Amino acid sequence: MGLVTTTEMFKKAYNGGYAIGAFNVNNMEIVQGITEAAGELNSPVILQVSKGARAYANHTYLVKLVEAAIIENPQIPIALHLDHGDSYELCKSCIDGGFTSVMIDASSKPFEENIEITRKVVEYAHAHGVVVEAELGTLAGVEDEVSVEAGKEMYTRPEEVEEFVSKTGCDSLAIAIGTSHGAYKFKPGTKPQLRFDVLEECTKRLPGFPIVLHGSSSVPQEFVEMVNQYGGNMPGAIGVPEDQLRHAAELSVCKINIDSDIRLAMTGNIRKYFAEHPDHFDPRQYLKPARQAVKDMVAHKITNVLGSAGKASEISK
Repeated sequence: MGLVTTTEMFKKAYNGGYAIGAFNVNNMEIVQGITEAAGELNSPVILQVSKGARAYANHTYLVKLVEAAIIENPQIPIALHLDHGDSYELCKSCIDGGFTSVMIDASSKPFEENIEITRKVVEYAHAHGVVVEAELGTLAGVEDEVSVEAGKEMYTRPEEVEEFVSKTGCDSLAIAIGTSHGAYKFKPGTKPQLRFDVLEECTKRLPGFPIVLHGSSSVPQEFVEMVNQYGGNMPGAIGVPEDQLRHAAELSVCKINIDSDIRLAMTGNIRKYFAEHPDHFDPRQYLKPARQAVKDMVAHKITNVLGSAGKASEISK
């Protein structure tokens, strides 16, 4: 099985009450950890690349790593997705470079300008067999070059979604219901709560249409504590409760983005390894447990949050 689009993935996920995990990749160990977990659990998966990841690892290297993962895991559907594309030119480059899905994020623009930019990307993508994710509403937090100050985020307005999807022709829609980028999603002492009323209203207005959640890492406290124990400084890092993400997956959310949890698992284990083995300097020594931590994290998400274990066989090969 080569790279696939997310079209059938999302259709099966929507009807089946589960979500596909979209995990950000930056290097070989992350790609291996994610796809080994998905392969063993027979789960479809989305590998997504941000603008920052392309700048760090190089487009060609990342694509070839994903192609290698497909060879090693031929039994599972894998989509290659551009996360938070901020321009038509970036989206076009990824489409021309072998991605099967792109996100155009013009959510910071006025509504009509967002429609115009998104429609232009959709026209080019669809002409090349690639699907498009768009966004309405803005999330607080920082992810690569995406930065929205807390308090200035904007929930998606359900009354706008029908017009937006109709005029742009996008294939899925990322909405803002209280998730946030990064590891500091909520203020300490507050009770994290997603706006399921917004999600349900969007679903009513877009029946059968796949919804996406960004900024959906749960920031496991065991890894925050591990980072802090071994020299880190992450006070007050809080994420989205996993039971709320599972509920979202049971509704119309077909894609859940996870990045910070992988970073925390890797960094915590690398810091621990350095502390316990100060004489070691071979990257293979400390990247091996880091890769295993990624695999374990993804397996946990697939099994306990996304509900996508065993679903790969539902998707056409």
